Amino acid sequence: MIALRLERPMTSPEAPEWSGAVWIGQIDVAELPDPSAGDTVALSDSVGYSRARLLVRRSRAVLGFVELDVTDLPEIGGSVSLDDLLVALAKLPDVPAAVEPLILPTVTVIICTRDRAEQLRGALTSVLAIDYPSFDVVVVDNAGATTETRDLVETEFGDPRVRLVSEPLAGLSRARNTGLLEATGDIVAYTDDDVVVDRHWLRSLVTGFARNEDVTCVTGLVPSGELRTAVQRFFDDRVSWSANLVAREFRLATPPADLPMFPFSVGEYGTGANFALRRDTAIELGGFDTAFGVGTRTGGGEDLDIFTRVLFAGGALVVEPSALVWHRHRADLGALRHQAIGYGTGLGAWLTKVALNPTMMKVAISRAPLAVKRLVSKGGGSLESGDAMSSVPALPVATVSASELSGDVDWAKAVSKVGWIELWSVTKGPWRYLRQRWDGTGLIDPATRHAAARAAARRAA
Repeated sequence: MIALRLERPMTSPEAPEWSGAVWIGQIDVAELPDPSAGDTVALSDSVGYSRARLLVRRSRAVLGFVELDVTDLPEIGGSVSLDDLLVALAKLPDVPAAVEPLILPTVTVIICTRDRAEQLRGALTSVLAIDYPSFDVVVVDNAGATTETRDLVETEFGDPRVRLVSEPLAGLSRARNTGLLEATGDIVAYTDDDVVVDRHWLRSLVTGFARNEDVTCVTGLVPSGELRTAVQRFFDDRVSWSANLVAREFRLATPPADLPMFPFSVGEYGTGANFALRRDTAIELGGFDTAFGVGTRTGGGEDLDIFTRVLFAGGALVVEPSALVWHRHRADLGALRHQAIGYGTGLGAWLTKVALNPTMMKVAISRAPLAVKRLVSKGGGSLESGDAMSSVPALPVATVSASELSGDVDWAKAVSKVGWIELWSVTKGPWRYLRQRWDGTGLIDPATRHAAARAAARRAA
């Protein structure tokens, strides 16, 4: 008997390519039916999947993940045993729900994109379905080579909450700054075009800001929305931002005892696909450093930079796992290599900026021995944005080996080289960062900051 049918939060354009493919879904324990003998939980669109990973929630609170075997039943299709599910759920900790603020601030959601209309369609559709009373959306078309982004927004998204703006100079930081200066909300929430956001995403982000008055930045959980290929699983097992399940508050003045390399434990903070800033504070900080980001020589690092600058400026950074964004990982080996190069180069560039900043460098020197040890250990295949200076990996490196994923020795060797590609790319970061600086990159200039602050004051009046 079917006790419950679960849907996927993110659909896949193609069928699974791998015998170990994992069906991704979520379940709210408050919606579980009373069990009967032999009950099953049906999984929609589950052909070709051998395992199921379920994110478990109680209302908005995230309790954790469970993985179960998928059974293919006649007339039902893929399913998991309700009894097995209940046993797995009983092992998860109870997580109290955070208290939502009485007055919800206005929010501007910013999506930066470049010639990826098909992916943008899914992301924007999910954003407009968010349960939140007061938000608007700024889509930043960053140096698009075609009109496909504009065509999509104008023809399919006539919602008055959506505005399209153009940033002609390539670079994710430039695009994010353009969105910041166009934002009208008290909070600016950033996400990417290859995601599906949870309908409670904004409520959970603003709950993070309500934890304390000094909270400047809130990040959320970014689990994989698709594990259709071996490459996606390999990547997923090696990043921490897909498994940051514990709500935390970080402040420079109170270093956490379990992170000896703090505040450079950037793998603990989250990723650029899911974070929010107070708009006024973000403008005061100068926004994003245009020496970093996809579309520049450095290829990344802009999220690492803004997170650490928030802390060094005296603000608090909150990790709020209930702020949920599903992410589509790169599906093939070529895309994984390209991503590794961007992560490595961006990390090397960001470390160069840290080294050239006297205040940051003074703190970094005391952490240097552990940082180098962790960086060298990445050669074994750990692919993670900014985790070269993180003290603890969030997921076991050997959870799924390359050979287990594919059964193909040549493919396994190719995947094992990805970590070394990333490590080698770190060495390119310093030169590329300095070239970006030579080109005049940096933060939003003071005159533009003042103009934006005056405009915000006029809107508030």
